[in-house]
Amino acid sequence: MTAPTLPGFTPDATTEPTPAPAVPPASGSRAARLALPMSRQVLTEMAAEYGVCLRPVTLRRTDLHTGHTEVIDLPCGSTREDKCEPCAKRARRLRQTQIREGWHRTDEPAPAPNPATDAQRELILLRAHLEFARDEAQRAAQFDQVPGIDHAITEVEEAIAAEGLRGQVAPPHDDADGFGLGINLGGRRKRSTRRRQDAPDLPRKKVERRTLGKIYTAPDGTEHRPSMWLSLTLDSYGRVRPDGTPVDPDTYDYRRAAWDAVHFARLLDRFWQNLRRCVGWNVQYAGCVEPQRRLAPHGHFAIRGTIPRAMLRQVAAATYHQVWWPPADDLVYSLDRPPVWNNDRGEWVDPDTAEPLPSWRDALDLVDSDPTAEPAHVVRFGQQVHAEGVTPGTVHADRTIGYITKYITKSAADCHKTDTDRQRDHLDRLWHQLRITPCNERCANWLLYGIQPKKAHERLQAGRCKGKVHQRATLGIGGRRILVSRDWSGKTLADHRADARAWVRNLLGITTGADDADPAGPDQPAAYAWEMARPDDPDIPPLQHRLLRALSQRAQWRAALLAARDRADASSPDDSAVLLRRGLLPAVPGADEELPSARQVVR
Repeated sequence: MTAPTLPGFTPDATTEPTPAPAVPPASGSRAARLALPMSRQVLTEMAAEYGVCLRPVTLRRTDLHTGHTEVIDLPCGSTREDKCEPCAKRARRLRQTQIREGWHRTDEPAPAPNPATDAQRELILLRAHLEFARDEAQRAAQFDQVPGIDHAITEVEEAIAAEGLRGQVAPPHDDADGFGLGINLGGRRKRSTRRRQDAPDLPRKKVERRTLGKIYTAPDGTEHRPSMWLSLTLDSYGRVRPDGTPVDPDTYDYRRAAWDAVHFARLLDRFWQNLRRCVGWNVQYAGCVEPQRRLAPHGHFAIRGTIPRAMLRQVAAATYHQVWWPPADDLVYSLDRPPVWNNDRGEWVDPDTAEPLPSWRDALDLVDSDPTAEPAHVVRFGQQVHAEGVTPGTVHADRTIGYITKYITKSAADCHKTDTDRQRDHLDRLWHQLRITPCNERCANWLLYGIQPKKAHERLQAGRCKGKVHQRATLGIGGRRILVSRDWSGKTLADHRADARAWVRNLLGITTGADDADPAGPDQPAAYAWEMARPDDPDIPPLQHRLLRALSQRAQWRAALLAARDRADASSPDDSAVLLRRGLLPAVPGADEELPSARQVVR
């Protein structure tokens, strides 16, 4: 007896039933209308495709000579994709350019300063005479002459800055705490610099003033100067699954994970300091800090030059950062019943006994007076230290730059998707621990540990500190997501933007000259007054109108740039067109390349 079969289906172990073709919705029905694309959504998608800022900052610019007023949209300059994807992508390309230009340099990026002129030296000598006169006046108890000398010192320092000298000759005199005697009673607390007994010792060399790595010579005489990229990770807090969630949430050390995340940037600073002292030259780096799947921060860095992997692992194992704060192991108060503010005393008191909480200075004095006191927390790296050599000009170098900057346009909580309830619960537990973790000396969370924070006031709310490390989107990485050493590329981000503008203008053949002259005349430079424009102002068109104008302008710029690229490609295939195709140079000039950013104008 054979089994019955359905009509139109032949039983076969290897044959899948053919799905019925989808029936299009009837014309004029609600389903047919919903299938049509939204015009505004298409406009937003095309604007993002052409690099138009989706939430521009509208400013009103007034020419102070002619009185002409013009409404200008400036890009918001956001670095997060969830706020403005075009601006975030532009910021990511700029960081990639910064890393690329400083990674495999063959010359020192920071030139030696010019020698001081005779006028500058005379001003420094005059400043020295005034300092000597001030010291003599204090020794002779002629305190009435000190204010006049201080006024002369201020004028001389202003003249020194106007003459072209960088920095400050000497710190200002602070006699507020010394009652005019030159004594500073509020100095920094000094800690012992002796290394911990549980940390291995490190070799220490004199750091040379060079940033270039070693040159390797091949048997055929070819010289190579490779570089490296490095990944640093924090220690383990408990066993985790492949999705990053803990195997046993009850034994997972969330407290240590929160403290490590808050102080991870300081641990990185200590690592680079130790590394430079061990290798004996000024190591330069550029990289990004991002969370792992287990939500612990780790960093990827490009390093100029090569360093032995054994040395990197040794420095990482011996690097630590001690947090000398009052003990904060257990909560003294809860979020439901925190300390209360006493208006008469002007301090925080216990809600039951009305006794004042120890002040921040008293809590630190108690730690300093105890010879057996331990730091409140010690941050260390984990055992996973990955280092790899990179040859300049290879595909691997470009891929590594993309890997380093993979998540810089995302908030820390969005770097990895939380698809399961187990991942969401893990994120919630870490965030709740971060909410009660102190972030600095003035953090309101110190009230939960029975201590008044530094410069306490009545507006503090325990568990609701406004620091970024307590936000759910940061996961403890409140700032310093992108870390670049001082002598990396020898340029600031503004310098890199100027290079991009110069390259685009050179490719398009745009020159500035008589066409850009100000109508006020050459003797009267253009002067503008900027002010924020409100969306309900009568001269402000709707956002869709402004996006349409910007989209048309971008399309024209792109067409002109592509035509210039084709001409450059035909004349010199290895020139700028090849760099443009490889993504090493900006693709399309934007409004931010012709106008200052909104943040600069507002500031």
